Amino acid sequence: MKKSLKYLLIIALLCFLYLGYRYYPALNIVTGYASKNMASGLFLADRHQASMEKGDNGFLPINFASYVIDENEKSVSSSIFGLMKRKAIYVEGLGAILVNDEFDDKRKFKVPNRFKYRDTLAFPFGDLSQKDTLFKEVNYEKLQKAVDKAFDLQGEKKQQTRSVLVVYKNQIIGEKYAEGFDKNSLMHGWSMTKSLTSAMYGILQKQNRIDINDQTGIEAWAKDERKQITYNDLLHMNSGLEWEEAYFNISDVTKMLYLKSDMGQVQIENPLVGEPDQLWNYSSGTTNILSGPLLREEFDSHQEYLDFWYGELIDKIGMHSAVIETDLAGNYIGSSYAWATTRDWAKFGLLYLNEGNWNGEQVLDSSWVQYTRTPTNTSEGRYGAQFWLNAGGYHPDVPKDMYSCNGFKGQYVFIIPSRDLVVVRTGLVSDPKFDVNGFLQNIIESID
Repeated sequence: MKKSLKYLLIIALLCFLYLGYRYYPALNIVTGYASKNMASGLFLADRHQASMEKGDNGFLPINFASYVIDENEKSVSSSIFGLMKRKAIYVEGLGAILVNDEFDDKRKFKVPNRFKYRDTLAFPFGDLSQKDTLFKEVNYEKLQKAVDKAFDLQGEKKQQTRSVLVVYKNQIIGEKYAEGFDKNSLMHGWSMTKSLTSAMYGILQKQNRIDINDQTGIEAWAKDERKQITYNDLLHMNSGLEWEEAYFNISDVTKMLYLKSDMGQVQIENPLVGEPDQLWNYSSGTTNILSGPLLREEFDSHQEYLDFWYGELIDKIGMHSAVIETDLAGNYIGSSYAWATTRDWAKFGLLYLNEGNWNGEQVLDSSWVQYTRTPTNTSEGRYGAQFWLNAGGYHPDVPKDMYSCNGFKGQYVFIIPSRDLVVVRTGLVSDPKFDVNGFLQNIIESID
């Protein structure tokens, strides 16, 4: 008996050592995610710690994290069983920034200027209440049932929808929020941020500051085949660069988001594994090349770069709630970290629904909108220029002209030109657990 117990203890110790060896490096990513997400939730989105722990950070292995919150410093430190402590700080205007041991706590950050105007217009061109408009072609009872069906019943935790907004012909015809959220709640867009990054290049193209068919001119690529990569290839996720986009293990994307201070440099260092325009591969690293070093070099100063996103797009279309967070190098994390209210996310969708025109001003050329929704080579009709497409009929009961901004855990802005519709859904569960096809089908069928 004693000998058997001894062997069991040895086996248990060996297992413990193996698991520690295997998973200890991942703790740095886990605590990085936990502290960064908690700081954004508390100080940017004005959420409560209990709500964040139960919801956004309430899944394995993130829910093993413990937190130390400093309200005065506006910081969150996280660890697991006292190991791998990570810290995120909140900077007004920039959001929550994950810092490292080399961070100088006396550092002064540049922050973007915001361009807010006196609000005298109703949604979507302002934030005042709309006049009651009833469309005879809308079956409002059927629509309400479609919206309600997207939410969990009392006590359920299946779909975990937080908000749904339905906009038809620029008018809100359906809107609902889960308990604890309302029209003023900031919603984390995750990879919907990629679509904002794409729009910035549409504006640069409209201003004749770039030609997306030109090579990027990235210095690190000048002496090898990567020099052939164009802006167009990057926008289409079709660069041929190596990348692993896996969120629940140690991968390129998790190392970039939670270990790197300058996220735009990560994908630049990767080799080619295919020819440009011949190998579609979804890559947040590619987007951060676009939103960081490439876009920043278009401006004479860091301040101009920071202001450009808000002055030329975000505040121009009245997304005044929106904040795009930066990395420690001061670059916008264009792959993953934009926050906005559900209504403001809808405004971005409406800009595209209206062919780039915003209340009479052509913010984006209509040709750019068409480019955005044109399928990328080798994507099987699923992807355009940082937008997801239904051109190949992936959602069989939804019009093929539907295209969308999609984010981690089921954040969506659906744009359906043939139905004059924009639909926003936010939550904690994505397709197929949240049935996108059925959700949109039910909404569409409520409008004759």
